Amino acid sequence: MKIPKSNITFSILLLLLIMSNSLYSQRVAFINSQMIRSKYPESQAAEQRIRSFVDEWKREMGVMQKNIDNLEFEISKNRLIWTEEEKGQKEKDLISLKEQYDGFAKAKFSPNGEYDIIVKQIMLPIDQKIAVAVQGVANSRKFDIVFDQSIQPLAYVNFKFDLTLEVLKQLGVDVSEFEKELQDKIQKDPANVQKESVKPRKVSRTKKQTDTREMERTDEPPTNEPPTEEPPVEVPKK
Repeated sequence: MKIPKSNITFSILLLLLIMSNSLYSQRVAFINSQMIRSKYPESQAAEQRIRSFVDEWKREMGVMQKNIDNLEFEISKNRLIWTEEEKGQKEKDLISLKEQYDGFAKAKFSPNGEYDIIVKQIMLPIDQKIAVAVQGVANSRKFDIVFDQSIQPLAYVNFKFDLTLEVLKQLGVDVSEFEKELQDKIQKDPANVQKESVKPRKVSRTKKQTDTREMERTDEPPTNEPPTEEPPVEVPKK
């Protein structure tokens, strides 16, 4: 039985509404885990260990590839000199070398291969420490959700809610050289610029009453009647 498209659309809208209401009632912040790992000394040391394994594997693969190239050149050079039996043996050797190379590469770098296993073993303790630091900062700042900007790109972020430096502080990293840069980002965001409210000027009560009287006089309609002259006062004669 097909579900009507209108029902599907309504369900999607309802789900989005529920999610938006849920997020609206929660305080959200973000971090940049890539920056945290790059500045955290223990993470740098762990990555150096991983690189040492990778460099050694690449060195071994380079030796294997060189042996393959040398044998291919030898076969090409002596193809007309060797007997069929010699050529057949050399070609088998070449196939074997290529299989060894492919097998070694897959064992080291294929999904769930040795590289993935070593990364998990070495980085897991580091990731756990970072997670504990993130949780501690989020709890102290009363945030309910913390996104990772390096994993999940965000269309817009207000750096006022960037906890990256606070997490690094929690891990014992000196971040004084990055604090000014963060403050500049916060101040440049229009959302953080406070508009100055125009406060009404206070007028003294006496001045207000005087202005009111002046306005009442001004509002009186002008009259065209000439001013009345008072009759002269007669002085009795003696």
